Amino acid sequence: MKHKYLLGLFDDEEILLTATEKIRSAGYQMHEIYTPFPVHGLDKAMGLQDSRLHTFGFICGATGTLFALSMMSLIAAVDWPIIVGGKQFLAFPAYVPITFEVTVLFASIGMTVAMYLRCGFSVFTDTEVVDLRATDDRFVMAFCEKRYSEADDQNKIVDLLKQHGAVEIKERGLDNEIQPNLFVMDEDDHGHDHGHGHH
Repeated sequence: MKHKYLLGLFDDEEILLTATEKIRSAGYQMHEIYTPFPVHGLDKAMGLQDSRLHTFGFICGATGTLFALSMMSLIAAVDWPIIVGGKQFLAFPAYVPITFEVTVLFASIGMTVAMYLRCGFSVFTDTEVVDLRATDDRFVMAFCEKRYSEADDQNKIVDLLKQHGAVEIKERGLDNEIQPNLFVMDEDDHGHDHGHGHH
């Protein structure tokens, strides 16, 4: 079964930012936006929640710190106690360099794995790209047609895209569904569905 998306393509990041704000204020939430480089302020314009990746990174780093301190303490004071340079068996200041490195290692690997899982990357499946030009010189705004299944809604989205500078509008079917974002609820939404992003 194909998952259908309505795509609006832009050729300038400033026009994209303005279009995102205007379309969202009109009551329509884009499913995802693909850009060839990071666009400052786009996450706020889309109404995205803050990423939880940094929280997971902290948890992984703290796990690495505890792992390093526990292993070095166990080895140096219990399993193979040796006095080196007159230091005590539990010489914590000497553990700092290795503890730091293991903390960074756990945090970086943990965040990388979490990002891959969240984005649906896998060596076992081919990644579908909504439009190859998003890796070059186009900014692609995607709307899920499951969410906006009414012809009237789709026509309004097309009109809004045209009004706000889209250089191309087209439909694209994907074998795999794009993971929805988490959106904030604004006080001025007036009942519009800006919530979770599910269809």
